[in-house]
Amino acid sequence: MRDIFELARTGAATPKELGYYFPAEFAPQESMWLSWPHKEASWPGKLDTIYAPYSLFIKEVSKGQKVNINVADEEMKAFAVTQLQKAGVDLGKVSFHFFPTNDAWCRDHGPAFLINPKAEQKKALVKWEYNAWGEKYPPHDLDNLIPLHIAAELGIPCFRPGIVMEGGSVEFNGKGTLLTSAACLLNENRNPQLSQSQIEGFLCDYYGVNHILWVGDGIIGDDTDGHIDDITRFVNEDTVVTVVEENKADENHAILDENLQMLKRMRLENGKQLNIVELPMPSPVIWEEQRLPASYANFYIGNEVVVVPTFRDKNDQKALDILTDCFSGRRVVGIDSTDIIWGLGSFHCLSQQEPAIQ
Repeated sequence: MRDIFELARTGAATPKELGYYFPAEFAPQESMWLSWPHKEASWPGKLDTIYAPYSLFIKEVSKGQKVNINVADEEMKAFAVTQLQKAGVDLGKVSFHFFPTNDAWCRDHGPAFLINPKAEQKKALVKWEYNAWGEKYPPHDLDNLIPLHIAAELGIPCFRPGIVMEGGSVEFNGKGTLLTSAACLLNENRNPQLSQSQIEGFLCDYYGVNHILWVGDGIIGDDTDGHIDDITRFVNEDTVVTVVEENKADENHAILDENLQMLKRMRLENGKQLNIVELPMPSPVIWEEQRLPASYANFYIGNEVVVVPTFRDKNDQKALDILTDCFSGRRVVGIDSTDIIWGLGSFHCLSQQEPAIQ
C-alpha cells in the first residue's frame, strides 16, 4: 500500500477510504488549539476587554488538557503570557506556535483532526479552504495556511479537498452522523459550483461520516450565515441541545422553532430518533445598535469542563443548569462573554479540539 502521506498529498485516497474519521467533541482530547486575538477590527473599541475572559477560558480548559496557541511573534507571545499569568493559568499546560494569523477564529481556520486508532499513522488532518465566511473579512491568507503549518509541525498527513468549509458549520455525534445548516453550507458564497449532494459527498469522504442531517437557518446577527455551533450541538451520541426563543415577538422565534420541528423529524444513522434538550436564548444583546449572535450553544466541551458563554442575563443560570444535567462527568463553567460576543463569536468559535488516540 502506498504511503499515507503520499495518498493525502496526491488525493489518491480519501480519509474515509483509509478508515479515518472526525471524533465527537465530547470524546477524549489531547489538546485545544487557539489563535491569539489581535485584530482590532474584530472587536472595535473592545479588544483590550476580551483578554480577561479569554484567559479564563484557557485556564479552565487547561486543567484537563494541553492548550496550543498560535501567535505571530515573540512580542505577541510575551503579551499573551502576561495575560495568562494574570488569570492564574498554569503555563506548563500551554504551548505557543509561531504561526501568524489574520484573526482569532480557530474553529473555522484551524485544522480538522481525524483519527484511525487501527492505522499505523493514527492521526491526520483535513485542510479545508477558508474564505472568511464568503469573503466578508479579507485578508484571510494567513488563516488559510494554519492547518498546513500544524500538519508540518506535528508530522501528520494533510488531506486537501480543495473546497471551502468551516469547523463551526458542522457538528458530530462520533457514530457516523453529521449535523449542519443549509443556510451556511448551501450559501453561494462558499461553494457555488457544488450541489447539495456533492457537498454531502465531501462531508462523508473527508470527515469519515455516513449520514448528514440538515437544519435550516441560523440566528439573527450571525455573520457566518448560520453556523450550527450557535444553534444545535451534540452532547452525546443520541442527544442534542438546541436553542429556542420563547418570545414569539423575537425575530429568532420562528427560525429556531422551524429548526426544532426539523430536529424532531430526524433520525440518526442507526435509525434512532434524536433526544432533544431545549436550551433558552439570552435576551437580545445589542451593542452600537447591532444585535449580536449571543447563544448559550456556543460552548466548548473539554476533557474535564464545558465552558459556556454567559451574557449577564436572567437565563444564564437556567442554561448552565440544563447543560450541567447534560454533562454529568464534567464541570460546567459559565464565563462572561458579553465583550467577546462583540466579535460575533464566542468560545466554540475561538477554539478547535485535537482528539486523543485511545
